[in-house]
Amino acid sequence: MIKTSVMHLTYDMRIGGTEMVIKNLIEGSDHNLFDMSIFCIEEPIGPWGLDLQNKSLQITAKARKPGFDTSLVFAIRKHIKDNKIDVLHCHQYTPWVYGVLAAFGTKTKVIFTEHGRFYPDHSSWKRKLVNPILSKITAHMVSISKATRRALVDFENLSMEDIEVIYNGIKPVQVDTAKIVQLKQKFGLTSNDICLGTIARLDPIKNHQMMLKAFKRVLQTKTNIKLIIVGDGEERANIQQTIEDLQLQDNVILTGYETKPQNHLAMMDIYLLPSFSEGTSMTLLEAMSISKPCVVTDAGGNPEIVEHGVTGFVTPNNNEEAYANMLSKLIDQPELQDMFAKASKKRFDKLFKISHMISAYQQIYKMHLKNNELI
Repeated sequence: MIKTSVMHLTYDMRIGGTEMVIKNLIEGSDHNLFDMSIFCIEEPIGPWGLDLQNKSLQITAKARKPGFDTSLVFAIRKHIKDNKIDVLHCHQYTPWVYGVLAAFGTKTKVIFTEHGRFYPDHSSWKRKLVNPILSKITAHMVSISKATRRALVDFENLSMEDIEVIYNGIKPVQVDTAKIVQLKQKFGLTSNDICLGTIARLDPIKNHQMMLKAFKRVLQTKTNIKLIIVGDGEERANIQQTIEDLQLQDNVILTGYETKPQNHLAMMDIYLLPSFSEGTSMTLLEAMSISKPCVVTDAGGNPEIVEHGVTGFVTPNNNEEAYANMLSKLIDQPELQDMFAKASKKRFDKLFKISHMISAYQQIYKMHLKNNELI
């Protein structure tokens, strides 16, 4: 059987949401049907890239030059011709532009997936002018949420009808009960404590500041709650300063970066995601996969993942009072926590399992093929 050659074009393979999707697609796809590879337009390729390389996956990297790098277009074009790439799957906007131009005039079909948007969102008149043209020579366009699709229409001048929504999918998180007990002991958590937590890079877009202020409000009436913040990044010093300013040192724990934070997630009673902007948060999906009630902001794809009043609460974006009120409501009602937890796992199984995502993308790859030859 002749395999379909699929190459993923992306920035790099560091640890992140887009990279996890690519990794899952490669590891989960039918290897009898698809021969997959990666082309990175930035270097270094990152830890997940090295891991896949060690498993004999072909990964090519060519760091793009500042500005628009025409030599990169020719390098990608040569690569897809030399390696007889059937499908070029471009992840995020910039790789899409390079990919479409590189594949133009070849038999290679281009798939574009938009994984999320910057905050505040914006575009340019040049992009709005050229994007409809690029879309005409793109075989298939995908967004990871309805909110992301809406942004492509509003800011990138693309057609709603041309964009399919495919939610990110993940494997359910595997946890170690013994290690969870050890972590609780390490952080001084007792059986009477209610543990709130979040896992994200410490970046302004994640809006840890609002979460800390909301947490301070909750602490005014409740003393047996702890907040675990897992992650590291440029915002760490500001977060530490806010913790001191709000006198939260006894109730907030900064763990730093954790390579495998699944057991940290498991010890959280309620998962928090206060971001200004999100596509489809992988850690939010991970929380739901192990039955965590969630409190999130109405940002990007969050309200499509968390069903308000069913699997958790969705609050107005950047509103610390509303966020604090929903936290207090959930903390005060253990039976509500239990109800949300069960519904959260059920919703994950229905919509966000890795098998759903892989099947959807494989159907797209197959859609543009006929008898193992491109249409």
